[in-house]
Amino acid sequence: MTNDFSKLFQQMWEQGQQMTRTLNPAMEAFQGKGFENLFPTMPKDMMEMYFGKTFNADGLDAKTRLLLTLGALTVLGAQAEAQIKTTVRHALEAGATDKEIAGTIAQMALFGGVPAMTKAMELAQSVIAEKEEK
Repeated sequence: MTNDFSKLFQQMWEQGQQMTRTLNPAMEAFQGKGFENLFPTMPKDMMEMYFGKTFNADGLDAKTRLLLTLGALTVLGAQAEAQIKTTVRHALEAGATDKEIAGTIAQMALFGGVPAMTKAMELAQSVIAEKEEK
């Protein structure tokens, strides 16, 4: 980053922190870990509305959209752990099979690398194991 851009980014960051402190002081200490437990999955009809037919009535169904989302999150790697787990839960709820989820993640090794794929696979396996325990 250039020095000017670094300064601008730092100013934006500080303004965002100040806004957070002003609007909700408790957010200053917010940690995202465990956030996915607040909303583990959506009902299938709700997912279809948000991820399926709402945006393109003749387009992709919710399951396909969620598998695509899972692929993109896999490429992002460790910075998307909670989102990967939530998306796997939603994909399962939308009718994706364990094999489809694993295949989607495995394909992303070409784009995000083997470490990102391995981490996403571990996260998906933990969600699938949770589902099987219930």
